[in-house]
Amino acid sequence: MLPWKRLLRPLTALLLTATVTVLPAATAQAADAAAAPSSGWNDFSCKPSAAHPRPVVLVHGTFANSVDNWLGLAPYLKNRGYCVYSFDYGQLPGVPVFHGLGPIDRSAEQLSAFVDTVLGATGAAETDLVGHSQGGMMPRYYLRFLGGAAKVNALVGIAPSNHGTTLNGLTRLLAYFPGAGDLLSQNTPALADQVAGSAFLTKLNEGGDTVPGVRYTVLATRYDEVVTPYRSQFLDGPGVRNVVIQDLCPLDLSEHAAIGLLDLVAFHEVTNALDPAHATPTTCASVLG
Repeated sequence: MLPWKRLLRPLTALLLTATVTVLPAATAQAADAAAAPSSGWNDFSCKPSAAHPRPVVLVHGTFANSVDNWLGLAPYLKNRGYCVYSFDYGQLPGVPVFHGLGPIDRSAEQLSAFVDTVLGATGAAETDLVGHSQGGMMPRYYLRFLGGAAKVNALVGIAPSNHGTTLNGLTRLLAYFPGAGDLLSQNTPALADQVAGSAFLTKLNEGGDTVPGVRYTVLATRYDEVVTPYRSQFLDGPGVRNVVIQDLCPLDLSEHAAIGLLDLVAFHEVTNALDPAHATPTTCASVLG
């Protein structure tokens, strides 16, 4: 084995480990929940109310899936009267449960098809999208290149990889290992697409971060160890609101996984973004009420 390949092994392992969302449920439980309408969301008989006229589509992150990533937020929104849906995307052959690994442009096509399914079932004209990590960035491809802007009112990104990540500088080491980038692209295309400066991100962000007619919210944490630097998550453009959750609750210590899985400060801000006309202040105390 070539020396650089030996060195690449720990780097690749670190890239994979740092990007994995902590999954609290077992595989069998996830499969059961996905198949059961009684789980509370993915109920295609749900009809949006006058108070919440748009269905909400949840878009999971890298190495996550449509159930485990949303065991906190999906019931939170469902209990507040929203029709809530989630789906799996970016599957690789022979890799169960851990999704969001395929080429991101193809994942955006899967999102497009799922949004059409949700709109057809609910009769709504538009949807709102809420995504974690890659799931907060990938929909921007759908909005810009696949006609999604006409079908989406708002995009809420929780710790999104909007401008890629350096993994605290580790991705810069790839240049010192010939073929390392190709190896990453072949085995986990979505990881390669999310490296800061990738061809995918260059195309996505050319001409500006936003498209007309869509409201954007970014929820970031200062303690993010996966999408770094954390301010690279922010967007520029009209209709954008960038939020650091520690500015709302200094006691919040959530990092990349926790902000999407169980952070009530982030969850409260999601509802504010979905219904800005009825937004209420988010503080350490207000989210416990």
